[in-house]
Order: sequence, then C-alpha cells, then structure tokens
Amino acid sequence: MIRGIHHTAISTGDLDRALAFYRDLLGFRVLSEGSWQQGAEQIDRIVGLKDSAARVAILQAGNTYIELFQYESPRPRSGDPRRPVCDHGLTHLCLDVRDIDAEYERLTAAGMTFHCPPQAVGGGIKTTYGRDPDGNVIELQQLPDDDPLALRLSCPGAG
Repeated sequence: MIRGIHHTAISTGDLDRALAFYRDLLGFRVLSEGSWQQGAEQIDRIVGLKDSAARVAILQAGNTYIELFQYESPRPRSGDPRRPVCDHGLTHLCLDVRDIDAEYERLTAAGMTFHCPPQAVGGGIKTTYGRDPDGNVIELQQLPDDDPLALRLSCPGAG
C-alpha cells in the first residue's frame, strides 16, 4: 500500500549552487550529504546507469524532503531552463508559505525570477510560479489556514 510521497529528486549541474538556493534562500535544512564513485554496481542497477558517480544532498522543510543530485558520470545533458510547464514530465514543486507577498519580495530581491507576482485565484488562495537556478519551476502557494478544502480547490479545474 502506498502511504504517500517521501521526497522529490532534482538533478543539477551545480550542487553547491542548488544548496545555496534551497538551503540558504528557501530555508531547507540539510539532513545529509554524500557521494558515490564509479563502480558502485548496486547504485548503477537502481538508477539504470552504467559507471555512475554523483554527489547528493537530502534537505527538509516541514514534511517536504528534496534530494539533490549532481552527476559526475555519466556526463549529464543540461535541461532547458525555460522548459514550458506544459511539456511532459514533472511540472513544478509547490511550497506552502504563510505570507506569499513577503516571500515573493524576499526571493525576487535575492535574484529568483518569477512568471508573475502572486495572484489571487479564489477561495483566499494566492499563488505564483518562479524558477530555481536550473530552471525548475517552484510554486509558492498561500492557503487559508481555516479551510480544509483549500488544497483541493487550489488545483485548477478541481471542484
């Protein structure tokens, strides 16, 4: 039986830059950091790669865990930092915030780019999409504290 989602994994070309973003700017706590070298046959089987080597960090904020990978081998291809959210694959990581306007201002001042300022979408919900240093979409979402249906209603087309 599936109990829920444990973590989201993100591949980056620069683990130190990603840590600066997720840890220093967004406030995630680093739980562990490590690496593996080529020749780790069990890891190669798990990740489906040959002769893999990578650095990895696991971070936490509340009940959200993120695993960051910087592969050294095989040589990764860069993703499109402006990949449209309509393209197949994961579209975004959503972060629950208490004061979206303050977070938007803080993150914008620190250099994070956003598609637009926070938008009120009904039911007391405000949201906006921005990008991490690799172009992955990060949604900031502020839900009303007293509405148990807010999460369901925040999904476009849900009803």
